[in-house]
Amino acid sequence: MLEVTCNDRLGKKVRVKCNPDDTVGDLKKLIAAQTGTRYDKIVLKKWYTVFKDHIRLSDYEIHDGMNLELYYQ
Repeated sequence: MLEVTCNDRLGKKVRVKCNPDDTVGDLKKLIAAQTGTRYDKIVLKKWYTVFKDHIRLSDYEIHDGMNLELYYQ
């Protein structure tokens, strides 16, 4: 179980607990449940890397306590 923090730099910071074998799409659904936005409008980035929905978190080497950038499409 790992905890990921997502910050949209507009004052909203979301902490989500998920498993390393979850996909990015699963993570977006958990974030959408906490923020109230639709999951298909969420874009997750780290620097200039845009995370794709069908790839697992462990494949992107997302670890416990990691910060991701949260954008809205």
